[in-house]
Parts: sequence; structure tokens; C-alpha cells
Amino acid sequence: MKSNTDHVNKRNYDDFNEFFWSRECLQYRYSTEGPNERTDVEGGSGITAPLPGESQVPITVGMLNAPKTFLEKRSWLRGIMAMSRLVEWHIVTFYLLSVLAFSHDLVWGWVYTLQVASGVFWLFNSLSICWGLLEVWSSYPGIHLPATSIFGSIFVLVARFLILVYQTLYLMWTFGPSKGSYLGIEADSTFWWWQYVWLSLLCMTPYFLEALTNLCPVITTKLYTSRNDYIQTFLNILFPISRLYVGKEVHESLKHTSVYVFFWATLIAWKLYFSYVFEVYSMVLPTIELTDDYANFPDQSFIKMSLLLLLRWLPQFIVYCIDMSIWYSVWQAFAGTSVGFSEHLGDIRSMKDIRNNFGRAPEHFCSKMLSPDAGSRRGSSASFLNTQSESSLDSRRQSLMNPNSKEGQSLLGNDPHKLQGYVNRLLDVRIQKWVMFSTVWNEVIDQFRAEDLISNKERDYMKFSRFDGFSQAIYLPVFQTAGVVEEALALLERPVDDYDPNDNDLFKPILDHVTMRTAVSEVWELGNYVLLKLLGPVHNDDAVFIMNFILKWVESGTVVYHAKITKVRSVVSSLAQLVDVLSKGIGRRKPAAQRRSTGKPKNTPENNAPPQRGGFRRAISASSLSATSAQTPAPSKAKAAENVVIVDALRDHTRDKCRAFINSLKGIMIGSDPESKEVMDRLTFSLSMENGFFWDDAYASDALDDMARSDIFKSVLTKLQGLVSCHPDEVEPKSKEARRRLTFFVNSLFMDMPNAPSIHDMFSWNVLTPYYKESVTLNKAELETRTDALGVSTMLYLQTLFKADWANFLERMGLQDEEKVWSKKYVDETRQWASIRAQTLNRTVSGMMYFEKALRLLANLERLDDDTTNDLMGEKFGYIVSCQVYGQMKKDQDSKADDIDKLMHRYPHLRIAYIDSVRLNRSGDVAFYSCLVKSDGNGKIQEIYRVRLPGNPVLGEGKPENQNHAMIFTRGEFVQTIDMNQEGYFEEALKMRNALQEFAKRDGPMPTTILGLREHIFTGSVSSLANYMALQETSFVTLGQRVLTKPLCIRLHYGHPDVFDKLFFITRGGISKSSKGINLSEDIFAGYNNAIRGGQVAFKEYIQVGKGRDVGMSQIYQFEAKLSQGAGEQSLSRDVYRLCHRLDFSRLLSYYFGGIGHYFSNVLTVLTVYVVVYLMAILALYDLEKIGDRLITPMGTIQMLLGGLGLLQTIPLFSTLGVERGWWASFRELVQVFVTGGPLHFMFHIQTKANYMTQTILVGGAKYRPTGRGFVTQHTPMDEQYRFFASSHLYLGVEMGAGLIIIGIYSDAGQYFGRTWSLWLASLSFLASPFWFNPLTFEWNMVTADYAKFISWMTGNSGGATRSWSIWWSEENSFYSKMPVASKLWFVIKSILYLTIAEGIARSDLLKADTTLNKPAIGISFVVAAVVVLFVFWWLLSMVEHLMPYPIRRTIGILIGIGLMVSCSTIFIEDSNFIRYGLAAYYGIGAMCQIGLLFGSKFVKNFYFVHDLVCGHIIFIPLFILAILQLPHHIQTWLLYHNALSTDVVVSNILRYARKSQESGGQVAPNEDLVEQISELRKIVQKQEQLIGQLGSRAATSSTAGMTQNPSTDAIASLIKPGVAEEPLNIRHTVNIGSAIRPAMGGRTMSTSTLDVWGEMALGDSASAGTGYQTAPPMHSTPTTMGEFSFTQPEAMPPR
Repeated sequence: MKSNTDHVNKRNYDDFNEFFWSRECLQYRYSTEGPNERTDVEGGSGITAPLPGESQVPITVGMLNAPKTFLEKRSWLRGIMAMSRLVEWHIVTFYLLSVLAFSHDLVWGWVYTLQVASGVFWLFNSLSICWGLLEVWSSYPGIHLPATSIFGSIFVLVARFLILVYQTLYLMWTFGPSKGSYLGIEADSTFWWWQYVWLSLLCMTPYFLEALTNLCPVITTKLYTSRNDYIQTFLNILFPISRLYVGKEVHESLKHTSVYVFFWATLIAWKLYFSYVFEVYSMVLPTIELTDDYANFPDQSFIKMSLLLLLRWLPQFIVYCIDMSIWYSVWQAFAGTSVGFSEHLGDIRSMKDIRNNFGRAPEHFCSKMLSPDAGSRRGSSASFLNTQSESSLDSRRQSLMNPNSKEGQSLLGNDPHKLQGYVNRLLDVRIQKWVMFSTVWNEVIDQFRAEDLISNKERDYMKFSRFDGFSQAIYLPVFQTAGVVEEALALLERPVDDYDPNDNDLFKPILDHVTMRTAVSEVWELGNYVLLKLLGPVHNDDAVFIMNFILKWVESGTVVYHAKITKVRSVVSSLAQLVDVLSKGIGRRKPAAQRRSTGKPKNTPENNAPPQRGGFRRAISASSLSATSAQTPAPSKAKAAENVVIVDALRDHTRDKCRAFINSLKGIMIGSDPESKEVMDRLTFSLSMENGFFWDDAYASDALDDMARSDIFKSVLTKLQGLVSCHPDEVEPKSKEARRRLTFFVNSLFMDMPNAPSIHDMFSWNVLTPYYKESVTLNKAELETRTDALGVSTMLYLQTLFKADWANFLERMGLQDEEKVWSKKYVDETRQWASIRAQTLNRTVSGMMYFEKALRLLANLERLDDDTTNDLMGEKFGYIVSCQVYGQMKKDQDSKADDIDKLMHRYPHLRIAYIDSVRLNRSGDVAFYSCLVKSDGNGKIQEIYRVRLPGNPVLGEGKPENQNHAMIFTRGEFVQTIDMNQEGYFEEALKMRNALQEFAKRDGPMPTTILGLREHIFTGSVSSLANYMALQETSFVTLGQRVLTKPLCIRLHYGHPDVFDKLFFITRGGISKSSKGINLSEDIFAGYNNAIRGGQVAFKEYIQVGKGRDVGMSQIYQFEAKLSQGAGEQSLSRDVYRLCHRLDFSRLLSYYFGGIGHYFSNVLTVLTVYVVVYLMAILALYDLEKIGDRLITPMGTIQMLLGGLGLLQTIPLFSTLGVERGWWASFRELVQVFVTGGPLHFMFHIQTKANYMTQTILVGGAKYRPTGRGFVTQHTPMDEQYRFFASSHLYLGVEMGAGLIIIGIYSDAGQYFGRTWSLWLASLSFLASPFWFNPLTFEWNMVTADYAKFISWMTGNSGGATRSWSIWWSEENSFYSKMPVASKLWFVIKSILYLTIAEGIARSDLLKADTTLNKPAIGISFVVAAVVVLFVFWWLLSMVEHLMPYPIRRTIGILIGIGLMVSCSTIFIEDSNFIRYGLAAYYGIGAMCQIGLLFGSKFVKNFYFVHDLVCGHIIFIPLFILAILQLPHHIQTWLLYHNALSTDVVVSNILRYARKSQESGGQVAPNEDLVEQISELRKIVQKQEQLIGQLGSRAATSSTAGMTQNPSTDAIASLIKPGVAEEPLNIRHTVNIGSAIRPAMGGRTMSTSTLDVWGEMALGDSASAGTGYQTAPPMHSTPTTMGEFSFTQPEAMPPR
């Protein structure tokens, strides 16, 4: 298996596995132990023992001698054999369309048309013989076939060949003379045609039967699984594939079959119509003209006519084979859109949508994601409620809401919220659902905060609020209720004509709106609490009196008769200003050490307050005033203390706002109403009390201190501020990622998902991640090291790209100074912050361990105790990271091993599996073990299992072997495979047990064995290329997988979030095939294995997993190359061959166009472009564009198909984004992609895929070229770009360009641009893409530096491929000599093509000169001799140059070079024919060099050196010109910058200067040079903006103006905006605090104590705490409570 030979010469895992399908395996014993050494107590003389006289050898001997069971021959024929039915279908339908087209133009009768069309039978039989011969080729030599199969194959081939002979004769006689005698029979042509038809029907019988089974695939399954001996004999002879153990049950239900058959029937009907009109019918006239000339002109050659017909029809047929993939993408888009809408994808796309649907979320959450056990009432809490009287509950509710009540304080001390929160609320199921939903929601928001996606303030706005002792169980998040009060005020201010002047009509719109009603209720309740807490016990009775009055008016429906409701906005505005002042001051206030208040509450008669319900006795206002006589005078010492002035700016400012609030409240009262007048009197009295809040400084300051000490008050204040002061946009999270995750989570609640079972009953699963040597947790050295020319560290780059996240991190850590992040206290958190923003193991493990956290939360909601929960965690979930070389890392003391240990200590349920090797003796024998370790909980690593292996388990591909060795340690019923570039989300982890229930469902005849999950590509914001990659992947992993699952029923396994049925797979070959080479794309083979063995795949999009992709040009190139190589290897494999022969035709089409066919289509697309260029060139060179003397008909159809239809490939992306983001956003995204050069990128990678798939199939062993993961801002030198892309793209681009130029020179057809625009676009994409997406490409300094490096590389002789063109060329072309002879034929054909072009140029009239008339001044022969002599001198100089001094060597070299240039120029000037000869020689030498490469000639290397020099200068000359113009440099920068891409130049410069500013941050004096540089940089940006204004059209402006923000652009924009860059430089300016704050606070305000509240004192009394206060000992007062006071809520709670 480890041999370096090709697949046919070595056995792989499949061969060994299929050895056990044969009877021969029964001749061996399963153990290597001898019969006498057997330790198996059940063995011995049992049924496994040999018979007397027999001896069994070990199974290892049998496996060593096991034959291959399938030959993976490296040829295109292997793929053609697998797809034989598709090839057959295309050939047959193309023939039938051609017959139809000719019958139309030649006006054939229907009888004759039918006779010609019947030739399709001959085609079927011929193709069947071809497939039979290919079967023989594929099995010989090396495959042992049973006699029945051999007999069946020979019988079928002989029978079909005999039928073909007679078919041919009958057809010849059908179209021969109308009367004739053949085989002794005299009959007309109709007779022979009928003989042909009857004979054809005989060989067509299998096709008719197959058509029936394709419409009803279950028939095939019934036949293959039949136990009837006759049926099995028939199948064994004629269908040898039926003998296999796999492929028995591969069918879908009739319902599913009818849907995907309809899908393909409509698509095929449209494809045939389109192809007929644009591809087939257009070729009829040229064909008729060519054959007409041949028939009517005697000098015409049949071979020439045939070649011309072949050249003209070949491109049409190739396009005919390609265009179905284009139409598939269109049908896929329509189907994916309809399925997406039916599954409610994209119903919620924004925070506004969340707000609109928030009221329905708890119901869906509890019904789907919680089991029936969650929140169930247990214990005797309900019966406890019955012991409480109604009056006691009323009084308790009042006291809980009155913070100044002694009873309330005592009850709070006894934790009464358990009664309020668990008894009353649990009795209402709706509220119970809201409580449980709020618990989960708050946990999700807290997780966002822990990940630093949101700030503390955003967290508070997003969370549900819970206040112990308040009337409601929970309070809606601020983001849900922000702005709702404003809407309610607008409703109250509507014109009087719109409603009747009573409470019912006025308040009806508010009461009908659940959120609005709840918000108003919350403002009333929380506002009362804040005011009572603020005013304190002195004003308590007055405040309660007023509140009871208002409640009475509300209950009696008479508010409009007592207050001017239309003016209530002024009250709310005053309240909002008061809350804003408190919010800004309370948080920063430092309370005094002791109380200073001397005031006591006034004694108010208890009977003054109106009863809460029932009648109302009017209170006399004068009695309120007389209450001042009840005040108890303070001691004289206290009086002296009161005279001390207490400086407290927050108090004074709060008083002003509170006075304004009370005055606004008085302003809305109707003065003529007695009750309203009573309220106004109370308000007036409160403002005038000397010992109250408004005049007693100590009392007021103490009240503010009490509030500053109260955490619950601060929470209430934040909630109230959001209700009355915040706009919805202000309270939404600013993070794009947080918004995306929240919208997806809420949207998924309304999607169709299985109901969750209880934790006890849920399925168990393990997560498995393969890991090799990637980064685990980034350390300080990695984060601080500057690795590129910019001098930018990884840490600085992350801080810039995730600027908001970094600020949130510093806030969470409580850090003001960034330098402290590397202190011992914070270094681990800093490393964690950086690591979860890179593609590290830490990010993956952290995300996957959310599953455990989510299960614990769900267990808590189900009221499981801690011990039960801990037991269930180990039973239901486990995470195993297969760190293949962890043991070696420990031995090498690698820091990555320590980081892995830290992960195990952080997550106790994390397990690490690794392969350990132990040396046994001095001879070097090694024992291998599979080991499993975990953390022991005490800081040590504990080994759990150690399993002895028979040898080194890594024989094939490393990654699947790594996964397979760890499978024995998984304990769950299911296994989820997660890759190293993925991450998990907490809110998605909550839905995992729902997803596992999909395995319990059965949607079809086969069990669900793979569950596919949706992926989100999180690297799209890093660069332009990353954005393209993310969009491409998003389309594939969402809409593509969705359609393959439903309706096409052919999704396999394409990635690593999928969940496997472990029992199904470990008994059927495992989840990863790992044979070397053939299983390069190991993922897909799990899908093949699943389909061929009778499993079904589901794909659900209500749960998502994050995934990272490559972000740079070279990394994406590598990725596409790997996939293409994998596809090439797949086409050779037994899995593809067997699956394609077993699927019904509709599913075969789905598999091909939805999978491997994509790569075949790319190869055919590039082949079409290549063929069309050389076809047009040959026709132009040999003057064959016109047929005879007729007018030339330009071949523009192909251009339209290649270019125009390519746009249809964007429809799936448009549909994907349209469903989830909206159609307008999708359109903007597409415009952005086109404007920034996206088509160049996608066309470039069509050639990448075609090149590597072709190379893999023809040669094999394509090497993997690793590159570093540099920043996207890093400029890649030209020599490196050339090495990467020369062989695959640049050579082809130059070759196509030369061919198109030849067409332009020689063509007489006209419409040159119309015929060649798509071909020029392809050539341009191959040549320009690597440079367009390379930062700083058009900057003059970079171009000159790149040119110097390129010349140095071309002339280098040592230092490896990166320093020497010679070494690189040898390595790059080493595979030619190892190529099989059959593969070399393709390159021989290419050489013949070159020679044809060379001959055409040489014999043409281009620059033809008659030297007999103009005799040259210098004889050509003399010049040629001089050139030869100079070349000889050059060769001699190279031989002896090491012996000569440098000046002499250099001088002679220059003279020889000048001589050669002069000589060559002289030749071309004296005889222009030599220009034509030189151009012909270019192609002739190219053909010679191609042949030389195939046979290992070293002489051709010199010609390739010249060729690469020419190609390099073809690229550099435009670069120099564009760099001189400077404008392209700015255009490139602007396009990429304004489209949230890599922002190349600006990012590079900003980061460079940001680093310098960071280094100079500690200097006292600013760095003047740096200031000047940044100033210049700003000018550059402004200049670019001006250029945009001049260059950009309206369309471009509109497309960029509406683009969504992106973390990368946000980060960069914040760096370059004026006023920010000075901060790191420590450039300080004197700022007037008052003037700075004034605009934000609404202007200057003077308090009643004439203090300027905008001065330094506005920060509160923190500056003078302990020294600024002169306080008296606190006076204790006994407040008087109102016995009948209580708050009322809306009658009906919102439907929670």
C-alpha cells in the first residue's frame, strides 16, 4: 500500500476488504496465532477448528496473496466508462437533433426522416460494443473474473457484433437503390428498413427494460435482491455487477422519484430545444454547402471535406455536452429557492424582523427545543399559595414595589420572590414559557459578551430583566421595547377626530398591541420604583397618594377627564431627561462612608389617600400643608451640621430634572377638576418641603448614595432608560456577526425541526476532530512577531480588523492600558481572544464544547440535579480530538502539547487520542499504540486506554487514518466529524438534540444514516478573494446541498459538520476511506459508501456550524487544485464506477451535474475555448472561412454560448442570497462582485480546476505546493506569482492571445470583436487575475522591484526553485518523462496543431517581400553566418567565463549581445519575409520542444528559457505602462477599498504607521515625522475619494453606496478617519470639558444652587469623597405606609 507505484500496481484498502467477499478467505484462520497457541476459550475444537488432516494458514498470508479486484487505470476512459450512459445519451440526442434540423432544411418527408432517425439503433448497438470492449480493457490484466461473467461478456459482444454487421448491411440497402437484389432477395428499400427495425428491437430490449427501471427504480432493487435462482443466473451472466455485495438497494420511494424525474424532464426538454436552435440548426447550412461543393466540383477532396466538417461540428458538440450544467444551475436556483421558502429560510433577516416576531418565539422555543419535563411543577409550592389570603398577597405586592416600606424590606429579606416568581407564574403556562425562554436567551447573550461580540451596554440592552420582588416574572429586553413608548405617544397625539373622547377609544390601539401595552406597563412600574427610591421616605406618602389617584382614574376609565393626555409627551420627555442624568451619574458615583441626612418624613393622615378600588373620599388639600407641623425638630448639633454646604453636582442636576418632571406632570392636569387639583397641590407641596429631596442637601445626597449602592436600582435604571430614551437603532448590537447569529437563531425557531426528547431519552453522540500540527493557541511570540515586509504583527492585524471586539475585550477585562494585556494576569485571556479569531484548534474545541454547556442548561431547565446532569454529560456527549502526533509533541517538549493540555484542563470532557510508538529493542523494533488521555481534574494528564496495534496505522492518507484510529474511542450512537477550520456556536448547540432526532425519522425506503448540517463561512470579510470564496462556498453548502437533498435525493457527504450513524458505518467500511492517492478527497467516499450500501442522507438548515476558508490567491489556488486532483482520482475509483452504473438515470444526472460533473465541465469548457481559438486560426490561415465563393458566416453562436450563458452561473448565488438576505441585497452583492473583478477570479479558477484534473488523470502524483498564510495586505513578488501560475495559466493565456492575434491578422470574416470577445476575456483572466488581486501591483516602486527580482530569478543557478529558474523548470516538468504512452498522445496532437499553424503562417502572404527586385545592402547569408558565429562565441564564453576577470567577461558579453541584436534586426529589416518565418518558427519550435519534453530531451530547456523571458516581459510591459499612468493604481485601490475587501494599499500603509505609532506611544514628545507621514496618507485617501467622484458612474455609486458594512472596512475606516491617528502618538490637546460635553447633553444648564453642572463637579462627588462632605449623623425615621396601595398590571399578559 505504501508503494510509490500507480494504483494498478498496488493494492489498497478496498482490495483487501473485497478479498473477504470471496470464498478464498474461508481457507484461512482469522488469527496469526497457531492452533496450539490459541487463547480463545471459545475456540479450540469448536466449529472454527480445521477438520482432521487439514491445516489453516493465517489470514495475513491470504491477504498478501490477495488479487486486485478493480483496476484504477489512469485514463480518461475510466471516467467515460463510469459515465457511459451520459455519454451515450448526449451522442444519441445530438444525432436525433441533427436529423431533425436537416429534415427541416432539406424538406424531408416524415417517412424518410424516420428512416434516417432509426440510425439511432445502430448507434446504440455500436456504443454498447464500445462499452463492452472498454470493460475488457479495464479488467485485463489482473482481475480474476468468474467463468459466468467471462462467458456472459463474450456472448454479449459476439451477439451484438453480429447484429451490428446485419444492421449495417440493412441500413446500406435501405438507402441504396430503390430496387435491388441482396442475399438472394429482391426487395425495395422499405423491406430492408423493416428488417433493420426488427433486428434492432432485439438488441434494444435491454434498453427498454432499463428505461422502465429508471422510471420505477424499486424494480431493480427487487431483481437484485431476488432469491429466485433463474433471475440470479440471468443477472450473473449479463450483469456481473449484480454479484457484488454492494449496490443491492439504491432506490427512492415512488413519490420522491416522480419529483426528481419531473425536475429532469423539464430541464431536458428546455435543453434540447435550446441546443437545437442555437447549437445544431446553425450548423446545417455550412454542412450542406460543404457537401454540395464536394458533390458538384471534381477537384474537392473527401478527406478535406471530412476534416472541415469535423472542425466545424466539434466545438458545437462539446458545447452541447457542457450547456446542461448551465441549465442545471438555473433549475437548481429555482428549486432551491422554492424549497428554502417552504422551509421558512430567511423569514427573519434583520433585528427589526426579530422584534416583530419576538412575541411568538417563546411558544415555538418551548414546544420544539424543550422536552415536556422542562419547567414542570414539582413539590408543594402550589399548595403553599392556598394558605395565603388575598389581602396578604395584595399587601405583599404593594410592599415589594414600594422600596420605602419596612414590610417590603422584611419580605425581601425572606426572599418572597420565590412565592411570586414560582407560584403565580408557574400557574400561567404562557408566563412559564417566557421565563424559560428568557433564561436561554440571556445565556445566549451572555455568551456573546464572553466572546466579546457585544459590549456591556449592548448586553444589558439585549437581555431580559428580572427584578426580585417586582410584579412581573421577567421584563422584555430593551432592544424589544425601545421606541415603543414613542409610538404609543404618537398614537395618543393623533387627531381628536379619529376617536371618541373616552379612555376606551383613546387607549384601544395601545391595548391591542401586545409589546406596546407591555412597554407602557413597564414604564409605569419601573418609573414609580425609580421615583419612590429617588424621593425617599419623606415624600413617600405624597407619591403613593398621587399614584393611587392615577390608578383609580385608569381603572375607572376617566383619565381623559382628569388629564390632558395629548400633552403627556412632555412628562415622558422630562422623565427621560431625569433618567439620563441618573444613568450617567449613578454608575460613576462613589457613596459617602456614612449618612448625612437629618430629615424625617412628614406624618400624613392615613385616610387621605383614595382607596385602590371602590369609592373615593376627597382629601382636603389644606391638610397636606398642615402636615408640616408634625415635623420633629432636629437637635441643635444636627442643625449646625445642616448649615454646611455639601457640594454635589449630580444632586443639583438631578433636582433640576426632577423639578422639571413634576412641573410637566402638573402641566397636564386639568385644573378645573377637583381630583386633579388635589394632585397638583400634592405636587406643589412636595417641591416646597424644606426637609425633602428638593431643599435638604444631605437628604438628597444620601438618597443618591443609596441608589449608587443598589445594583437592582442600576438595573432598573438601565431598563427604564431604554424604554423612554433609546431609539431601536441605538440598542441593537453593532456587531454584524452578532446580528447574523441572532437572526439565524430566532429564524430557526420557526422552521420545521423535530421536537426535543428529554435529556434521558435523547440520542448520544461524539464529536471527532482530526488534528496534525496546526496552531492550537497563539502564543505571545506568534502574535507579536512581524513576519512580512510591512512589519505588522498578527496581534496588531487582529486588533485592527476586529477593533470593536478588542474594545469589548478590554472592557470585559477592566483594562484601560493596552500594555497590561501581556501581564501574567491577562496573558491567557489575551491569547484566547486572538486564537478564537484565527483558524486554530482552540477555536474549534471552544465551539464544540458549547454542546456540553448547552446540554447542562437544558438539563437545568428540566430540573435535573447536578449529579444526574454530570452522569448524563459523559453518557450523551463526548469530544475526541485525534491528535496524531501528540505523543511525539510531548517527547519533543513542543509548546503545542502544553496548549492541548490546557484545553483538556479547561474542558474535563475533552479527550485526546494519539498514536504512540515505543521502541522494543536495540534492533529498532517499534510497537504502536492507540492511546486516549484526559485531564484528571488536578492539573495532570491521565491515560484512559492504550490499545496495541499490529503496526503503524498510517499507511494511506494521513487525515482519514488519523480519524479511523480514534473511532474505537467514540462511545455515542452517532459521530459528528468536525474539521480543524470549523467553529461552533452556543445558540446552535441548543438545537443539537433536535437534529439527532432526524435519525428517528424515515423519509423513504432507506434509513437516514448521514445528517448534513448547514455551514457559515466566517472568513468572507478578510479580503476580496475571501469574499468570493465565501460566496461560492455559501452557494454550494446551502442551496447546492439543499437541492441535492430535496428534490434530487442524491446528496452525499461533502464536508465535516455531518453526523454519521456510527453503527451503520463501522459495519460498512467506516466513515473515511484512506487509501493513498485514490482517496485524496476522503470525505466524498463516505457518501459513496453510504449510497451504494443503502443509506439515506438528510440535510437540515435550522442548525449551522462555522467554517473557515482560505483567503489569499495562492491558498485558494491550492485549495481548488486539491479538490480538482481529488475529483480526478475519484473518476478512476471503483466507488464512482459502481454508483454510476447502479443509479437510475435521473439520479445519475443529479449526481453528475451536482458533483464530479462540475470538474468535467470545467475541463470541457477550457477544451472548447482552446479548440475554438485554433479552429478559427486554422480556418483563417488556410483561407477556409468561406465555403466556396459564398459570403462568410461568422461563427458567433459559440461566443454567445461561452460568454453570455456564463452569466447564468451566477443565478444560484443570486437565489441563495435572495432567500436569506433579500433580493435587493442579493443584487447589490452581485454588482459588487462584478465591479471588483469577480468574473476574472471565477474564470481563472475554471482553468485551475481543468488543469489539475487533467494533470491528475493523465499523469497522477500532482504535487502539493505549500505557501505561508500571509496577510491579505501583503504583496506577492512577481517571481513567486510566475512560479505558481506559469504552467497552469500564464502559458495558456499567452498562447491564446497569440492565436487571437493571428486570427485578427488573417481573418476576412469581419466582426472580429463580436466573434472573439469571450476568448479575449478568458485570455485576460488567465494573465491578469494573479496581478489584479495582488496588492500594490500597479505602484511604480513595486513594479521595478518585482522586475529586478524576476530577472534575478531567471538568471539564478542555485538556491532551489525559489532562487533559480533552471531548478524550478526541471522540477515543474519532471512528470513528462514518467507519463504513460497513452497520455503522451494528447501532447503529440498538440504538437501537430502547432506544426499546422506554423505551416499556415509560413505559406501565407504576410509581409511577403520580393528580394529579386530589392537587393539587400548586406547579404542575408552573411548576416546569418554572423549570427551563427556570435552564438558560437557565446557558447565558448560560457565555457571559459570562470577563468576570465569580471570586466573582460562583462565587456565581451555585452559586445556579443549587441552583435546578436544588430544582426537579427538587420535580417528583419533587409528581408521582411523573415518576420513571417520567425513567427512560423515560434510555433514550429514549440512543437519540437513539446516532443522533446515528452522524451526527456534537455536541449529544449534553452528554448523554454527564452519563452519564459518573453512571457515575463509580455506581462511586465503593461504593468510598467499602467504604473506610469498611476491612475490604475488608484482605481484598483478604490475598488477594493470601497467594497470591503482587502483595501490593499491603504491597509498596508495604515498598519505600517499604526505599528510605528504603537511603538512611539510612550514618548513624551510626538514623532513629527510620523505625524507628517500620516498627514500625507490622509491626503492620499482624499485624493482617491476625489478620483472616485470623477471616475465613478451612477451605477457604480449606487452599487457601493448601499453595501453592507464589514469588519475589515470598519476597522480600516476607523484608522484613517481624521482625529483618530493622533491618539497612539500621544499628541495631546487641551480640551474644554464643558464645551466637549455640551452638545451631547443639550446645552448649558444652571442648577437652582447656581452651580455650573457642566464643570468638573458633573462627575458627581467622587472627587471629593471623604473630604468634601460635612455630614451629620444619620437620623432614622419611620415611614408611614398606605395600607391599600398596590400596582395593577394589564389584565392579559402578552402571549409569552
